[in-house]
Amino acid sequence: MKENGETTATLVFAVNGERFELSSVDPSTTVLEFLRAQTPFKSVKLGCGEGGCGACLVLISKYNHVLDQVEDFTASSCLTLLCSIHGCSITTSEGLGNSKDGFHPIQERIAGFHATQCGFCTPGMCVSLFGTLVNAEKTNRPKPPPGFSKATAAEAERAICGNLCRCTGYRPLSDACKSFGADVDLEDLGLNSFWRKGESDDVKRSRLPKYDDQHKKTKFLEFLKEINPDVFTASGKHSWLSPTSLKELQGLLETNNNAGTKIKIVVSNTGMGYYKDVESYDKYINLKGISELSEIKKDETGIEIGTTVTIFKVIEALKPKSGCEFLSDFDMILEKIANHMSKVASGFIRNTASIGGNLVMAQKYHFPSDIATILLAVDTMVHIMNGTNFEWLTMQEFLERPPLCLESVLLRIKIPSWESNKSDPENRKRKILFETFRAAPRPLGNALAYINGALLVEVSQGKDTKGTLIDNCRLSFGAYGTKHAIRATKVEELLVGKLLSVGVMHEAINMLPAIIVPEEGTSRIAYRLSLAAGFLFKFLSPLIDHCDQNLNNYSNTSTSSSFFRALGIEENIGQVHHDKGSTFLSSGKQDIQVDDEYQPIGEPIKKAGAVIQASGEAVYVDDIPSPTNTLHGAYIYSTKPLARVKSIKLQKLDGVRAIISSKDIPDGGENVGSVSTFGVDPLFADEIARCIGDHIAFVVADTQKLADVAANSAIVEYDCENLEKPILSVEEAVQRSSLFQVPPTYQPQEVGDITKGMAEADHKILFVEIKIVSQYFFYMETQAALAVPDEDNSLTVYTSNQGPESAHTTIARCLNIPENNVRAITRRAGGGFGGKFTKANPVATSCALAAHKLRCPVRTYMNRKTDMITAGGRHPMKITYNVGFKSNGKITALELEILIDAGIYEDVSIVMPNYVIGALKKYDWGVLSFDVKLCKTNLPSRTSMRAPGNLQGSYIAEAIIEHVASTLSIDVDSVRSINLHTYQSLCTFYPSSAGQPTEYTLVSIWDKLAISARYDQRREMVEDFNRNNIWKKRGISRVPVVFEVTMSQSPARTSILKDGSVVVEVGGIEIGQGLWTKAKQMAAYALSLIQCDGSQDLLDKVRVIQSDTLSMIQGGTTYGSTTSESSCEAVRLSCNVLVERLKPFKEKLQKDMGSVDWNTLISQAHLQSVNLSATSFYNPNSATSTYLNYGVAVGEVEVDLLTGETTIMQTDIIYDCGKSLNPAVDLGQIEGAFVQGLGFFMFEEYEINHEGLVLVDGTWNYKIPTLDTITKQFNVEILNSGHHKYRVLSSKASGEPPLLLAAVVHCATRAAIKEARRQLASWSNSDELDKPFQLDAPATMPVVKELCGLDIVERYLKWKMGKI
Repeated sequence: MKENGETTATLVFAVNGERFELSSVDPSTTVLEFLRAQTPFKSVKLGCGEGGCGACLVLISKYNHVLDQVEDFTASSCLTLLCSIHGCSITTSEGLGNSKDGFHPIQERIAGFHATQCGFCTPGMCVSLFGTLVNAEKTNRPKPPPGFSKATAAEAERAICGNLCRCTGYRPLSDACKSFGADVDLEDLGLNSFWRKGESDDVKRSRLPKYDDQHKKTKFLEFLKEINPDVFTASGKHSWLSPTSLKELQGLLETNNNAGTKIKIVVSNTGMGYYKDVESYDKYINLKGISELSEIKKDETGIEIGTTVTIFKVIEALKPKSGCEFLSDFDMILEKIANHMSKVASGFIRNTASIGGNLVMAQKYHFPSDIATILLAVDTMVHIMNGTNFEWLTMQEFLERPPLCLESVLLRIKIPSWESNKSDPENRKRKILFETFRAAPRPLGNALAYINGALLVEVSQGKDTKGTLIDNCRLSFGAYGTKHAIRATKVEELLVGKLLSVGVMHEAINMLPAIIVPEEGTSRIAYRLSLAAGFLFKFLSPLIDHCDQNLNNYSNTSTSSSFFRALGIEENIGQVHHDKGSTFLSSGKQDIQVDDEYQPIGEPIKKAGAVIQASGEAVYVDDIPSPTNTLHGAYIYSTKPLARVKSIKLQKLDGVRAIISSKDIPDGGENVGSVSTFGVDPLFADEIARCIGDHIAFVVADTQKLADVAANSAIVEYDCENLEKPILSVEEAVQRSSLFQVPPTYQPQEVGDITKGMAEADHKILFVEIKIVSQYFFYMETQAALAVPDEDNSLTVYTSNQGPESAHTTIARCLNIPENNVRAITRRAGGGFGGKFTKANPVATSCALAAHKLRCPVRTYMNRKTDMITAGGRHPMKITYNVGFKSNGKITALELEILIDAGIYEDVSIVMPNYVIGALKKYDWGVLSFDVKLCKTNLPSRTSMRAPGNLQGSYIAEAIIEHVASTLSIDVDSVRSINLHTYQSLCTFYPSSAGQPTEYTLVSIWDKLAISARYDQRREMVEDFNRNNIWKKRGISRVPVVFEVTMSQSPARTSILKDGSVVVEVGGIEIGQGLWTKAKQMAAYALSLIQCDGSQDLLDKVRVIQSDTLSMIQGGTTYGSTTSESSCEAVRLSCNVLVERLKPFKEKLQKDMGSVDWNTLISQAHLQSVNLSATSFYNPNSATSTYLNYGVAVGEVEVDLLTGETTIMQTDIIYDCGKSLNPAVDLGQIEGAFVQGLGFFMFEEYEINHEGLVLVDGTWNYKIPTLDTITKQFNVEILNSGHHKYRVLSSKASGEPPLLLAAVVHCATRAAIKEARRQLASWSNSDELDKPFQLDAPATMPVVKELCGLDIVERYLKWKMGKI
């Protein structure tokens, strides 16, 4: 290929304004791999490798020679091939702003709105928002007010809709984004560091970091405009070819096919995110250089779209022109196709993914495409090139053909024009109606649909009778577990020519089960079928007089009104174009109380390091530059639950250096992967692998990519002969007495006599079972470590770890070296949630073992799939309970059998019984008896996950309360209220942590929230809503939390340097919870007690540094919500020592000089050789070691009965933080914990197969909450509950307890389902549906829909026919 007459063999592009020229490129290299390995820019993070999280986003700027303009779009660098960015400019978050050149307002506002915690996802958020702002500036909208963008607040908020965050709960991120909107109401923005509550809008505007469209620090470099970006060609062992014509493409395909060359045709490579194609190809053929494949043409016959056109550009082309009030039928169809496409994938994928690529995946690999389904319904044609032949096919013919061979290339599609404004020979007015549907775990994309549909009818008035006649019909369904989308032709044939009636609709819906037939192995078959029935019902019912009123409160109901208006009144009017303003995805109010007693303690100081997290300059383990000769490791793990490992064979790959296993452990060393106070777990399976995910070996190679490929392609030979059958359930474990023993010190205590308690009961519920599944941590940064050999047989290991001290000990024991030869360093972790403690230790130890053996640095960054399969996650449980209670709902006795699945190794599971029962004690059960068994199974060992055991215990408690209320047919809130603890019962259930009577704030919070959240009024409004709506039901609930925490010991060192700056070291690890921020505040406060000039402004002088296990020993583990408090108290103690040392010098200097400032005092102290470094060790006593946290939440939801989708309308929380050390940090912890709890209760399905293999192994099938699924209105009040003399400056924990409050959404959903079942029972005159039911967690759409009635549409129609 030629460019300006010259061969283009050098890849030329720019990154953050810096020119790069590469003469040798492996075509399989992604932009992310290049940026992280060959540039200093590390803000692009590898979160998933699938384009599903947004952590790796970059802005790509590309010059369009035809339009003479630069196009800017965000893209996933983990999928974008480096060769595809020839002539482009890449901007990362460092390129937007940084500590050297100044930060971008996006970065400053994200920091100022307290919108970062672990910070790993934050650079991607910044790039997402920046892409939206940049493109908004190109519009012809009015100039915005100074400091704001042309983007609307809603557009700015939705910019991050495809980005995942596990820490913040999204609400502060939403506010930071909305602050750029030209139409933003500043009053609606939440807590931030720019202004105080009550200040005027003018003051607020003046304090926001100013934004203007010139803030892009790296401009598009002029030399790039001289480069044709789509004609780069690279040759070598693997080549990249860029044909510029179809003829050239034909020649390449023919030549290389005859030569047996392995070829991959690429446009944007986004399909790699789904199919994980790791094959090595000889040639990559890029279609983007063929101009005719990127064209869009529209005329009176329809619209033609080239195969390489991105989905984003297709959407833009299909949208109606602005200012058009009325649309033709065809434009209406195109608009609805565009609206549907905007819910496919996420914005940064739509920016690059091509429409042709999507359709080819659907045809060739049976990808569950939305686009194929909606195009099928409008008679779309496709143009195919087969070798030298060309042909047009219908979409149906295209999908039904055998998979396309390499020579077959999809060139373009054509959507034919649809118009029916003409009258037929009988002078009947006709109209086309068209709707698309999808039911998916996330409403705004980034999730595959359970099923999708596109329904089109051409209707007219009946000739001799009132009614709607169907003249033409297209009904398509897809993504329900079939090879491709299909037309429901038999239903179409039934409907055409019929006057639509309830009976006809009932008949049509009854035909669907014979048509919507998923393939064997498809999950949720009945649910998917019920969705199809719901789609058809929702589409047709507005056309029937008897049903029209019943779709009230549904969106997309303009179908009937516009149809009847157009049909009955105005002959030639088009479809009314409703350009509805987008509503916000999340809003909220925050009520905090700032306490100035211990300034700057108690102030909402922004998080330390927040702005460098936003710029991407904060360093995580995988960001540390690789030392010379560094190798990379990846695990080979067992795929059998119990098997003898006979051999391991690796594919021959250049660059694979070693396989490390237990055989490589040095003499005297131990096969230990994690050593902690709770137990010892092995590093590798010796001869027998004891669960799927058990580490067998560690492959070491030149690159992480190569190590992953080698490990993934390893062939392990297993032998199960003479081995027992694996234990794969808790029932089997009990039957075979496979149990871990819980030491007496970890055994919870029963309360009262169960016989007496049951005897007092008026009613009993006996032998009810509950099953609780696991949950995955989904920290954004997966497990990571780097081990560097040093002199004298020593090692430095950088580990993303909540307990580096434990990793330190484990490595020393494994290698049989003294502990003083090991240094474990953790600066920060990109999320932990308990998964970076025991599970991080074997990762660090594997790298250390490999480095020790190979005498070179070894690092690993675990891929998401391996992490998910081996992580273990939250403990599953099976619970059987008996409960006795009075007629008024007061419970007298609760008896439980709890079987906890601990997995194969002990890990930290011995603490679980205490934690489960501790959370259960939130209510006064009268008597509490239990038998808790810790089951050893051949499943991955479970570990602590945020609120371990407590979350499960709270879920059990609420399920029992709900069951009692349902059995008695009384209000569940009254049952909760009557079973709240008095102070006396609290002391009985929590004898060591109840505290003083004034500390028990739960009852007052319970009542206070009822007033502030207008609970009683909203209950009446919910009841009214449910009376007036058939297809949507609401529920509201209120739940409490009582959470017992234990303070941990903690060391600290504070050192004052000559210039007066302060360095603080703590044992706790910064994992996003704001520990460093609180430690800074504590040091500033404690040192200010010296009371010299300037000592009140020490905050900016304090720096907290990374954890180093040789510098700060006995650091312990960061867990249990209290490490921040413990670390702060240790800092205070060390500062107290320094203040005492400085006092004599201050007094002397004051006597000599009259007044002394801080810098002078410190300078003089240094001259006098005062020891200005002090170490302390905080060790809580019996009075300070445990205490209780209290909180209450009200939640309101709305359930769609046709799909099972639950919308969280509002959440109100009051949480007792004591005297918060930092209300902004604690607010973030409360909101983030609550949203993570939503994941457990509502969204995160943790599926395993019959052998225990985790089936959810990435972002495609594991759905954590996103901005479009969290609560719409999120109100949080942090209660300042006064002085607690045994707490650290009267503060209380906030990291874990609020997570339990997410149960309120689950309970509200149950209430909505109850209303749906009551309605369903009324249609069939049955009381069966009015009986108690169990709502599993997570209460996903299929779970909710099943309880609301999978056949609800059919029952309704049958009932309706009986009434007509």
